[in-house]
Amino acid sequence: MHETFPSPSIAFRIPGVWAHPGELIERLPEGFRLTPDSMFLPDGTSVEFIPMPPDDRFAQIFASSYRETPTAEEMETVSRYSVNVGLKGPGGSLEAAQKMMECATAIIDAGGAGVFIDNCALAHGGRDWIEMTAAGNSDALSFAYVSIIRGESEAHTMGMHALGYPDLQMSLSDINENGDEIIELLRYVCRGDKPIEVGHLIADLKGFRLQVVENTSDDFPPDSPMHNPFGRLRLVNLQDIADSN
Repeated sequence: MHETFPSPSIAFRIPGVWAHPGELIERLPEGFRLTPDSMFLPDGTSVEFIPMPPDDRFAQIFASSYRETPTAEEMETVSRYSVNVGLKGPGGSLEAAQKMMECATAIIDAGGAGVFIDNCALAHGGRDWIEMTAAGNSDALSFAYVSIIRGESEAHTMGMHALGYPDLQMSLSDINENGDEIIELLRYVCRGDKPIEVGHLIADLKGFRLQVVENTSDDFPPDSPMHNPFGRLRLVNLQDIADSN
């Protein structure tokens, strides 16, 4: 019997320069609608709408968190933003994550500069976000939602719960400087061809190389948007396992 997990939420912050709420509402694409606490998509789906005033930290956080360099215009908008549009909705699957991307794209079309994802502490400029949303495949979604954190001896992903998967943890000795190995692994997981669990073996052209040895919890409290309820899978090089026996 498979263990069941609570469905995680996805949370965005989208900075923009709007003089008043009416300006944002007027610039939304056709079919999208805002109320004081909800955003409605053309298909009737709704997510939480949480407008937030500017503070003296967010622009710097956004600038230090982007994956690809935003345009100069996008960064200029972030530097003088007047409202941070918060969106919060269900995650836990590729379909739910794509729906949230469509919500954020509507805000970008209405003048938003880009998207900061609370679940993984990544930021994306509006132009790149629109392109990833249009692609809508697992590679685009994993690139949007999943960050890679390097520690002293290990690296792990953060944000895979938005897509419905546990995070991954590997030794730095098994990862090159660009992180290609863990990137390919998370792409493999997000394609969803075969779920990986404890005991799963990962193969390359030379044969089996990695094994999932345990599923542990992350370091975030349950109410944190960064907490992954699906856990964190630790993968070990099979040669290391053999050497320890």
